Amino acid sequence: MAEMKLSVQNREKVSSKALVRSRKEGLIPAVMYGHGNEPQTFWVNAITFGKLYKDAGQSSIINLTPEKGTMANVIVHDVQKDPLTSRITHIDFFQVRMDEEMETHIPLEFVNESPAVKEQGGILIRTLEEVLVTCLPKDLPHAIEIDLSQIKTFEDHIQVKDLKLPKGVKILTEEETTVALVEAPRTEAEMAALDEKVEMDVTKVEGVTKEESAEAAPEAKA
Repeated sequence: MAEMKLSVQNREKVSSKALVRSRKEGLIPAVMYGHGNEPQTFWVNAITFGKLYKDAGQSSIINLTPEKGTMANVIVHDVQKDPLTSRITHIDFFQVRMDEEMETHIPLEFVNESPAVKEQGGILIRTLEEVLVTCLPKDLPHAIEIDLSQIKTFEDHIQVKDLKLPKGVKILTEEETTVALVEAPRTEAEMAALDEKVEMDVTKVEGVTKEESAEAAPEAKA
């Protein structure tokens, strides 16, 4: 597990105008909480955090170092974004203890290509994007790799119990849950039936049938 460092500025309570001004200056308001400690508030440099978050995500330990106070080991618990600009508007950090197991979701990283897709034209179905694990912070993986080359036929599938986990990591997601599989491509008959169904559906719009539309057409021309 790679540890990352982030320097932050201590933040006092400010007015709404001051908050908007600080955001325009490239600062993001943040809060740190966890283990019954009093929440602490900070300012985080938007550019610095953007680069770090791209690598850390929400599953890597970050050494948070404030101007005043002591360094804390945290993970990014939540990130709020502006719905219009996608800019980060607030960050929640959760403080962890390095000697205490924690539960968190780890993203799945899909690599390689399934022979069932490449050679047989199948359709890859990914049913999970992350799994829930428990471990000590020092053992926390950034991601869990899924090798799709294991899916050689349409009968093959990868389940949670097939995942290769780093030492010290225990998975909490149900082991029989399917992670990925490949469906056989549709036959020409199935495609024709699907096209026919779509054609039948589009003849009705809010209860108006194709015949009714045809009857109404001469009136429209008049």
